Amino acid sequence: MPVNTDPSNSIPLTQRDDAPMAAISRDPTGPGQESVWDYPRPPRVDPSDERVELVLGGVVVAHTTESLRVLETSHPPAYYLPYAAFPDGVLVPVAGSTYCEFKGHASYFDVVAGGARAARAAWTYRDPSPGFQALREHVAVMPGAMDRCTVDGEVVRPQAGGFYGGWITARVTGPFKGEPGTFGW
Repeated sequence: MPVNTDPSNSIPLTQRDDAPMAAISRDPTGPGQESVWDYPRPPRVDPSDERVELVLGGVVVAHTTESLRVLETSHPPAYYLPYAAFPDGVLVPVAGSTYCEFKGHASYFDVVAGGARAARAAWTYRDPSPGFQALREHVAVMPGAMDRCTVDGEVVRPQAGGFYGGWITARVTGPFKGEPGTFGW
């Protein structure tokens, strides 16, 4: 990652041990674009009327124009779709959970359709933390585990790293957490 020498476009970062890191340079933002570096921390939940569609095993497993975008500094948006967007049998609950310091405890699903099974590729917050109640009855999906995810017809690029569920479209600019060298962000 290049070191930024322009302080007006600088994003100061610290490593996990609080040792200062070199500032990074924001990607340019054009008309109609958002920089993930303008997203808040803690994250914000925004409603979206974009058409979101997910395909697995050659089958549309969900589509909606009533999703929620979770926006967090350095992350592309994670899209949460209402349960009603998924046909019966597509989301199969699995054991285990994780904890998010902001949203609370997440439960996981395998996504199953068209003879394909994406293990632990979807999650929900059944009882979200205060401030994130809008996520109740919504499900997020790892776009990289699907055949294809689209937002208003644009094919999504999954956030790198295999851990985060961000959806990269032409609407957002980075750099994004998850790429090589971003562990300490």
